[in-house]
Amino acid sequence: MTIDLSELRRVYSENPLTKADVDPNPFCQFRRWFGEALQADFYEPNAMVLSTVSAEGKPSARTVLLKGFDERGFVFYTNYHSRKGRELAQNPYVALTFYWDVLVRDIRIEGKVEKVPPEVSDMYFQSRPRGSQLGTWVSNQSEIIESRQVLLDRLQQLEVQYADAPIPRPPYWGGYRVSPTAFEFWQGGENRLHDRILYTLTDDGVWTIARLAP
Repeated sequence: MTIDLSELRRVYSENPLTKADVDPNPFCQFRRWFGEALQADFYEPNAMVLSTVSAEGKPSARTVLLKGFDERGFVFYTNYHSRKGRELAQNPYVALTFYWDVLVRDIRIEGKVEKVPPEVSDMYFQSRPRGSQLGTWVSNQSEIIESRQVLLDRLQQLEVQYADAPIPRPPYWGGYRVSPTAFEFWQGGENRLHDRILYTLTDDGVWTIARLAP
């Protein structure tokens, strides 16, 4: 079955984005756009695509949730033994992509990842709902399993085991922080003349700003 996608398109007519419009600091610009995404009431405005590359040069991508950001970087949490965890151990350079379709906006971030301190992961883990804490112990993320029932049986066992006790953070689970070296802010434009503003971090720690052709 063939689906014709040639006529599937939207007309963008948002306000242009110029170098004069953006903040000199890309973190401040991100905060501004993220705040507007929050106000737009997206289902999960903090959803971002994390792209990694294996030691063999093979790329992969998946959606994770942003759980914190400041001028040190962007933090997310996952299983260290998952495919992305293994690839991060092999190659720490990553890309993040946010896409907010209603706002006709996209942000790309490139940088290097490192694990957050264990106490930071502990604090975040204890803030999670109890069911999410148990789910972290249940799943050997990215491993092949026979059925969903395997997970449900394991969950039931853990519910009994930790019925009257706090749930510790698994040693194989925790946070990563992406320290950016580049940001690109994309605003959809009329006639596909999109606006792209690129921030690049120099060796001197200064952010430069340039416009890219769409």
